[in-house]
Amino acid sequence: MSGIAIVTGGSRGIGRGIAEALLAGGWKVWTCSRHSQGSADGAQHRAVDVRDQGKVETFVKEVLDVEGRIDCLVNNAGLGHFGPVDEISGDQFREVIETNLNGCFYFLRAVAPAMKKQGAGWIINIASLAAKNPFAGGSAYNASKFGLLGMSEAAMLDLRPHGIRVAAIMPGSVATEFGGGTGEGSWKLQAADIASMVVHLLSYPDNALPSRIEMRPSRPPK
Repeated sequence: MSGIAIVTGGSRGIGRGIAEALLAGGWKVWTCSRHSQGSADGAQHRAVDVRDQGKVETFVKEVLDVEGRIDCLVNNAGLGHFGPVDEISGDQFREVIETNLNGCFYFLRAVAPAMKKQGAGWIINIASLAAKNPFAGGSAYNASKFGLLGMSEAAMLDLRPHGIRVAAIMPGSVATEFGGGTGEGSWKLQAADIASMVVHLLSYPDNALPSRIEMRPSRPPK
């Protein structure tokens, strides 16, 4: 399968890896991030703050005006602020929720009408194992990912009658700047591993929907 894809947070890390894998598979890819630089070669890139619903809708409209359709949305943009619940600031908490959860909702809501008209589409939300495993210092991040998983599964039920498949990929430790280190020799998952899962999902037959995918490093330190 190939078509038109949007990848949020597509300038680096997991998002860039997903964009590169889709491009290699013949997809036309539009990426966005808060910054205007750093996109994968061959992608159309725009500076979009996913916390701004108006800017999200403007970006999606541009893609539709140019391409005429959107076949896949990968909600990947995310960030984290960590610390004890009584020490993390209100601004930090809001930034995590508004980016990791609200931003995904804004994009999902913006693309759904076009996908309904098409009678088909994929929405893939990059969640985290932190969506079901709380950890000390993770009040904001856990809240955002728990919420994203719940929203993904409710959206799946809302949209599958229209031919739209919604899935959440839940990686564990990933070797990116966000995940605390890069390198092919790392025991952690690589961005390419998550990208491979996205490509794998898009190849599924129309009658199948893997809606929650957990991914872990196969050989973590003892």
